[in-house]
Amino acid sequence: MEHDFGSMAALIGDPVRARILWILFGGRAYTASELAACVDTSPQNLSMHLAKLIKADLLSVEVQGRHRYYSFSRPEVAYAVESLAGLLPRKPGASQAAEKEDPPIRVCRTCYDHLAGSVGVAVTESLVGMGTIRLSGRTFEVTEKGDRWFDAIGIDCAELRAQRRGFARACLDWTERRPHLAGSLGAALLQVMMDRQWLRRMEGTRAVLVTGKGRKAMSEYF
Repeated sequence: MEHDFGSMAALIGDPVRARILWILFGGRAYTASELAACVDTSPQNLSMHLAKLIKADLLSVEVQGRHRYYSFSRPEVAYAVESLAGLLPRKPGASQAAEKEDPPIRVCRTCYDHLAGSVGVAVTESLVGMGTIRLSGRTFEVTEKGDRWFDAIGIDCAELRAQRRGFARACLDWTERRPHLAGSLGAALLQVMMDRQWLRRMEGTRAVLVTGKGRKAMSEYF
């Protein structure tokens, strides 16, 4: 176990592979050429790194026509990346500087397939405050009231619980340092908010914009 852990840590710790994982953290699949441009390396070098990540079951590849698209093999990879980001040390005055440099991604962003940032944490804490979910260790439990609440907005918790992936994970937010809702329930909630146009993705970034319709709806629901 210790040896396997060390091998995985070394695999993720390589600078090029770490950047690949961070780029894919946005939930979008990339081609090898796109990834090579993003991490500023040669196609040959990138191919070697991708092969190692696929062998370790951290990435998967899907072939569509002439293109091969790379993405995380499973949601747990995204949770691991987010958890590692949460370990980054805070430097004196760094928080204020970061907020000025990159406010959108700190305020509201996607964390793989669920909502994060100050908005994501606020939504989660509101759900806890309303008694719809409660924190239990590293997961959230949905109460009877919560089952009815989620059903009212079109989310079938029973169906989500039957899926193979985690149902309602507590994912430590790397900017807020407090948990937000992840798992299949978090993904379903984000999808509802996107479908209802409460949120809109910002091109070229994981930052998400809360629309005027969304601000009104979220104040009503949360």
